[in-house]
Amino acid sequence: PLIAYSNELQHQIQIIRQTAATVLKEQRVKIPYQIGTMIETPRACLIADSIAQHAEFFSFGTNDLTQTTLGMSRDDSGTFLPTYRDTEIIKQNPFATLDEEGVGALMRTAITLGKKTRPTLEFGICGEHGGDPASIRYCHRIGLDYVSCSPYRLPIAKLAAAQAALQSE
Repeated sequence: PLIAYSNELQHQIQIIRQTAATVLKEQRVKIPYQIGTMIETPRACLIADSIAQHAEFFSFGTNDLTQTTLGMSRDDSGTFLPTYRDTEIIKQNPFATLDEEGVGALMRTAITLGKKTRPTLEFGICGEHGGDPASIRYCHRIGLDYVSCSPYRLPIAKLAAAQAALQSE
């Protein structure tokens, strides 16, 4: 679930565990699973140490994290981002390539705080940035464990992840 408060995640975990227990019992199966959370708000990044007490993984929803961090709608950005690029306010579309200085800094903060609380916490990225080679390289540098992207971007993502891994060796 997308959360902004640690106790919000606790509440959702109770619902998830109760539902899973019911379904697994009905189906007479045992399936191991983990419960994590989407990190899509600046507040969640800043209290990641508290959230990590309850989550087994964080998935950065960078589409929404970018919108909430920059205070701009991705849907409306096409009306003003070309002017921002033309006047060199930005170098690239932050909805296509991760904003390392702003959104990336929040991600680094969340990773540091989360690992302080739970060293085994896994981190990933979900969204269009997960299929962008420059964003994938950045995610590798800051220690993300996985990227997730739309199926049509998968070949590019695999190649970029392999290149990032080779460059770090």
